[in-house]
Amino acid sequence: MSSPSSVLAILCLLCFLNGEGMIAKVAANSQVHIVYLGERQHDNPKLLTDTHHDLLATIVGSKELASELMVYSYRHGFSGFAAKLTESQAQKLSELPGVVRVIPNSLHKLQTTRSWDFLGLSSQSPSNILHKSSMGDGVIIGVLDTGIWPESESFNEKGLGPVPSHWKGVCESGDRFNATIDCNRKIIGARWFIDGLLAEYGKPLNRSTEFLSPRDAHGHGTHTSSTAAGSFVTNVSYKGLGHGTIKGGAPNARLAIYKVCWKVLGGQCSSADILKAFDEAIHDGVDVLSLSIGFSIPLFSEVDEHDGIATGSFHAVARGITVVCAAANDGPSAETVQNTAPWIITVAASTMDRSFPTSITLGNNKTFLGLAMFTGPEIGFASLIYPESKGLDPTAAGVCQSLSLSKTMVAGKVVLCFTTVSRRTAITSASAAVKEAGGVGLIVAKNPSDVLYPCNEDFPCIEVDYEIGTRILFYIRSTRSPLVKLRPPKTFIGKPLSAKVAYFSSRGPNSITPAILKPDIAAPGVNILAATSPLDALGEGGYVMHSGTSMSTPHVAGIVALLKAMHPNWSPAAIKSALVTTAWRNGPSGLPIFAEGSPQKLANPFDFGGGIMNPNGAADPGLVYDIGKAGYMQYLCARGYNNSAISRLVGQNTKCPIKKPSILDMNLPSITIPSLKNPITIKRSVTNVGAPESIYRATIEPPIGTIVSVNPNALVFNSTVRKLDFTITISAIHRMNTGYYFGSLSWADGVHVVRIPLSVRTEFLQPYDANDD
Repeated sequence: MSSPSSVLAILCLLCFLNGEGMIAKVAANSQVHIVYLGERQHDNPKLLTDTHHDLLATIVGSKELASELMVYSYRHGFSGFAAKLTESQAQKLSELPGVVRVIPNSLHKLQTTRSWDFLGLSSQSPSNILHKSSMGDGVIIGVLDTGIWPESESFNEKGLGPVPSHWKGVCESGDRFNATIDCNRKIIGARWFIDGLLAEYGKPLNRSTEFLSPRDAHGHGTHTSSTAAGSFVTNVSYKGLGHGTIKGGAPNARLAIYKVCWKVLGGQCSSADILKAFDEAIHDGVDVLSLSIGFSIPLFSEVDEHDGIATGSFHAVARGITVVCAAANDGPSAETVQNTAPWIITVAASTMDRSFPTSITLGNNKTFLGLAMFTGPEIGFASLIYPESKGLDPTAAGVCQSLSLSKTMVAGKVVLCFTTVSRRTAITSASAAVKEAGGVGLIVAKNPSDVLYPCNEDFPCIEVDYEIGTRILFYIRSTRSPLVKLRPPKTFIGKPLSAKVAYFSSRGPNSITPAILKPDIAAPGVNILAATSPLDALGEGGYVMHSGTSMSTPHVAGIVALLKAMHPNWSPAAIKSALVTTAWRNGPSGLPIFAEGSPQKLANPFDFGGGIMNPNGAADPGLVYDIGKAGYMQYLCARGYNNSAISRLVGQNTKCPIKKPSILDMNLPSITIPSLKNPITIKRSVTNVGAPESIYRATIEPPIGTIVSVNPNALVFNSTVRKLDFTITISAIHRMNTGYYFGSLSWADGVHVVRIPLSVRTEFLQPYDANDD
């Protein structure tokens, strides 16, 4: 049966991929299936559960067997259940009236002190959004992740008032987790979900490496939770770097923890467990959901049964819950962005104006700057080597991830190697090889990037780009006794450092629906200092630096909590619009924002959406591009969902128009035209959330090769006129195929500038003629 996405089947499955915050899907022949029934038909949870059992009993033969096979009943955010089924039983269930989809369960593999000041949220300033929002007090952030380490000082409840009255959730005890002691006025809810995984895995959980409770055995959930809503903790650093006071984006917001990912087969999360956690989070009363979610390319269509993120997020957004998801870590290639549903806030990762430089001084007195994270004394002039190969491949021995070293060659020396692998594995394997052979340090030449990876056991590793690495190599080859001095890194902040879109951050255009701009926004996600579990191998004193779009996602979730506290009546779409239309294109320093890649280039909307998040601007955006259920229904019709499936999803009878609506007319804070042939006119509307008496005038930066006009070019608001419509007409100057060009449309009233990005590709395809062969 056709329907809008499946449910949350493949939901937010977190991030253990070498600390880079996304998930890779693992194929599995599942016996657990998720039976999705769409929107709830009533609000009686017990009656819904009985209905689920009755429905299952009609297929398996008895209520007793149905009870035995049932894994979960979903009865809050939507209706459905997870059960152990044969393929034939699943097929029979899918044919019953009222069943939207029967989705096979699947397993998924798990993949600070400066960032808030960089974003303009210094706790010393009395005029920023941090203080105007009472630091998010009263707002609840739900985090689906690996759990939490409640003893971390980042989750202290000092200064917090009572638990928000709209909270309906619970705190559950389990292994080394006492609900009475470990939950407080900061961690107000903590639950875990593993039945779906165990039904799939078929073995008991290894209790020596995991906790059957909300306790975090890995550290990722603790890191993301503290980034979003950690309390103030003074005198924090990582290996002496990034020293200062650490806090989350919304220090007074409350946390609801949903542990769904487990240390099984390298780290797994079951879609059935995640769906149950999502269902409960909707019921519990969370205001924001922070999810590090991802698939591999190619992505599933939104009407494909394997894509559950769009459907689950729709249920949350329909209830006023803002959903924030990661863009993925498959950059810098184009068309790698994930989580493309228009109701989700999709987050790219940026660097910030902080660096950890260290000097490399060669024996010829030339000094280069590298980046590093290690403590310890300076390494005085030591011998420097590059492991040359005399075989057919003269560079093989110098490849970081395949070093073959002897103690005779390396003992007491610093080794230089080169790698094209962007993941941490290349550096950790190289450092282990050098250390085992008695080396005292490692210089890694790699793609230019600000992402840093500390080496195990604090071994001195310094990262440089290929240019510097090559110059060091030329020095080694030009002298009989090359020497090098390595100094420990220092923390450097502010100018002249400029923020960039991170090398790993996934890029647009959207490979499923090119007319929907993704990502939406960028936020700091490189070398983020936050709390972790004591079991985190890279942690130091309960804190660690990690990089990934998983780290940028809770930055946005924290700011959403502040916006929610200031503007409780704003819809998720209004919050998203406020973030996108006020974002920085030139960074808080005023310097242009570049995108790391090969080579680096000026960032465009496919790199960072509207730009880097500007929290104080988002608190007072002037105008917002709002979308309600009707706007999303228009999108569902445009995407080809059938009427009955849409009706079940949105909870009301829906009939799509005979003429399919245009996705381009969705009231998003962006315009992306993937194929401009003839002039096109696009509709938009804006709602005034600023001063009632306002006049906004349009300013256009047309993409190269286009003519753009706006009608009307002035919008007049007053106490009775809060919402106005306008149209944008875009036409191509030249009839030729091009790549994308970028521009913008801004509305300004002298106080606010409400800017949306324009992305246009002209495309004039000739009809195929078989006679041309």
